[in-house]
Amino acid sequence: MDGTAPKARETTARTENGTARSASGAEAYDAAAIERWAPEPDKRPGRTAFQRDRARVLHSAALRRLAGKTQVVTPGSRNPDWDATPRNRLTHSLECAQVGRELGAALGCDPDLVEAACLSHDLGHPPFGHNGEQALNEFARDCGGFEGNAQSLRLLARLEPKRFVRGADGTGELVSVGLNLTRAALDAATKYPWPRGGHPKDPDSRKFGVYEDDRAVFDWVRADAPGRRTCFEAQVMDWSDDVAYSVHDIEDGLHAGHIDPSCLLSEPERQDVFAVARERYAPADTDPGELAEALDRLLAQEWWPSGYDGSAVAQARLKDATSQLIGRFCLAAEAATRAAYGGGRLTRYGAELVVPRRSRVECAVLKAVADRYVMQRAEQELLRADQRVVVAELAEALTARAPDGLDPQFQALFQEAADDRARKRVIVDQIASLTDASARSLHARLTTAAG
Repeated sequence: MDGTAPKARETTARTENGTARSASGAEAYDAAAIERWAPEPDKRPGRTAFQRDRARVLHSAALRRLAGKTQVVTPGSRNPDWDATPRNRLTHSLECAQVGRELGAALGCDPDLVEAACLSHDLGHPPFGHNGEQALNEFARDCGGFEGNAQSLRLLARLEPKRFVRGADGTGELVSVGLNLTRAALDAATKYPWPRGGHPKDPDSRKFGVYEDDRAVFDWVRADAPGRRTCFEAQVMDWSDDVAYSVHDIEDGLHAGHIDPSCLLSEPERQDVFAVARERYAPADTDPGELAEALDRLLAQEWWPSGYDGSAVAQARLKDATSQLIGRFCLAAEAATRAAYGGGRLTRYGAELVVPRRSRVECAVLKAVADRYVMQRAEQELLRADQRVVVAELAEALTARAPDGLDPQFQALFQEAADDRARKRVIVDQIASLTDASARSLHARLTTAAG
């Protein structure tokens, strides 16, 4: 890198006809980055490929369905003492997109590309959040498992009905290519660029980004990728996701009355939080002393919410704390990345996002606070147990009745499936597409009819 500052914050993305569009005149994305699985002309000349990608995700039915999917606080379960609406997967995705767009633009990424990736990152999540993901993974263990990130790729490249093409020879049945996003957009939305069991450091990890059924498009996306590295835009998306949900889960927990900031001054309470952080969120070699220092740094900030009573002043102070935390985490990553790579445009595989360890540990502490005081409440565990039963019984009922009970789209896929494994995958796709409410409704209808 030459260390010179870019002349424009908004970076280059070529238009569909290959011409460059950039205030600075420099190009950051080549023809391969803007290529689509199925070539198609743009309906609006002059629009960039990534503006088109962003629009497709923003207008997708899959994104709208996220409004009915749990984030942390289950929709409809807020504390009636507070006039606050908890976040769902859609509002989280929109907030993640805002964080990612600004951070990506500051580092030289195309902002529409990063925003499209952030909007896409949770599309594959099933009803009931990670709880539903675990239940579906158990059901799908003999047909490739279930992973929300792999499901997102499947949805973007296959399930979301937007573009259909015929076979390679131009004949035969129409086949869906999903939203038909660019290679760079699909790559930026891929947090875990490996198949099940292919984690580069932990083969037992349950995290993966592609099912075997979707390897063709995945291999096309990753054709020129260096091994299992995530692209720079995906790293920006991933950190933006961490920042958005760690900060906003704290905000929701305070709004709902589940988190009392004074508890973070009690040593026994702090040790509980640190235990959760070490087990689930912090770097593996983090010790309690490092976590304590991170929490104390946050508590020492003059904007830290020391209390919350629901008043207008308290709401404003809490919102300011939210903004301060987001700025703290993003500016730290921006500064560290610029220190490592200079002031030029950073895109694709030309750089790695550098997040200071202090920031990662502080973020882990925030996640642990929300986990300890929101997710570990007794009523939440009872609710999660009920949700697992709903998913398991729904899967069993659909297996017994399919194609009856499936939406028309999935009925057709079920009837076209080549074998039992493929048919089971269609059932998984159907359940994953449901919202919390529609999963309960379909479960009630099918189990009542069976009884």
